[in-house]
Amino acid sequence: MSGLLALGVSHRTAPLELRERLALTEGRAAGVLNGLVGEGPITEAAAVSTCNRTEIYVVASDTVEAETAALGVLAREASIPPTELLGPLYSKRGHDAAAHLFRVTAGLDSMIVGEAEIQGQVKRAYELALVEGATGAVLNRLFRGALAAGKRARSETAIGEKGVSIPSVAVELAQRSLGDLPSRRVLLLGAGETSELTARALSARGVEAVFVANRRYNRAIGLAQRFGGTAVRIDELPAQLERADIVVSTTDSPHHLIERSDLDLVMRQRADRPLLLIDLAVPRDIDPGCRELPTVTLHDVDDVQAIVERNASGRETEARRAEGILDAELARFERWLASQEVVPTVTALRQRADEIVTKVLDENDQRWEGLSEVDRERVELMARAIASRLLHEPTLRVKAAADREDAYLQVSALRDLFGLDAGTEPEGEDSGVTSLDERRRRSDRG
Repeated sequence: MSGLLALGVSHRTAPLELRERLALTEGRAAGVLNGLVGEGPITEAAAVSTCNRTEIYVVASDTVEAETAALGVLAREASIPPTELLGPLYSKRGHDAAAHLFRVTAGLDSMIVGEAEIQGQVKRAYELALVEGATGAVLNRLFRGALAAGKRARSETAIGEKGVSIPSVAVELAQRSLGDLPSRRVLLLGAGETSELTARALSARGVEAVFVANRRYNRAIGLAQRFGGTAVRIDELPAQLERADIVVSTTDSPHHLIERSDLDLVMRQRADRPLLLIDLAVPRDIDPGCRELPTVTLHDVDDVQAIVERNASGRETEARRAEGILDAELARFERWLASQEVVPTVTALRQRADEIVTKVLDENDQRWEGLSEVDRERVELMARAIASRLLHEPTLRVKAAADREDAYLQVSALRDLFGLDAGTEPEGEDSGVTSLDERRRRSDRG
């Protein structure tokens, strides 16, 4: 049975400094997927990377080995030893991995519960994995189920009411800091979905923004036309910074767009006029050292948390309702998964029984010196009949399990109890491969 594994970090477990090192742009994500699929036991892979999280989902014949491979990939991406990831990294398998993706997609695991962007981000992550040929039957079904569940949760509950998102909270933060926004000149770096949501939140407050973009300049022009703003190219950024009151940055650039030294020169031309910078990008677009400049205020994605807490009130009830919807959709996925595994499980169970009978007969072959060939055949037939009768009831039950809500757990338990999955070692033997939890314990002891 191919096991499902999720491995990653989020705003709940890792600081921004680590999240930005692990952030996967589209190009990096494609490389990670191609590196994972076909490496050892991994047959399917997908990667979800947002400002709040980087997660890898894989299907593998051996989840312990797959965990080691995925950990190595993330460590290489961050250019740090794997042991430094053991603290912030979480690992989920089977049911827990599937449930986690469902919660992530519905926005229940987000910094802002019910946030709008995550549904689209998961969808794009799945589409990239499809394009790269990294998915298969299990991840295809899992991601489609998660997207359907997230859509239901938002349409059937008020979890996403008021359209609260990181961009809208960022605009609220700007208003708190500077008061009246319509009189302020706002510069938006980036032309993606986050920039569009920021522009929408600004427009609702009567603000016309200036859009700055590099490779997606045509997109910036389109946004400017929709929201009554102006589009400029990235090489005009220094001049625009001299005139701006607020800068909101949302690009997927792998390096800083605003360095401390460059901004220092800009600020000298502003005659001590204050500048508010809000960096929503991961990796960060704005050098954290800009905070040290006089009259400059810089906020990053983690700084929105205080406002998030205030906006979260009243959503607990809706979140519980959404959890019920996710449970129902998750049960549907697991019934499908179990149905795919019933026949292979029954086949593997019968093969395991035959292997045991053959092994026991071979071990005792020299002990039956006076046994005739006919009697030997009778002993073998009897041994195989006993094994078959012992497996008859489990076989019937696992076939019947396919239509029940706990189908996946039933099939998984059977495979685990009988050691049917590839890579399973007999009791008392050490495969030399340890789980993330065991490595964490060893690291703590060492």
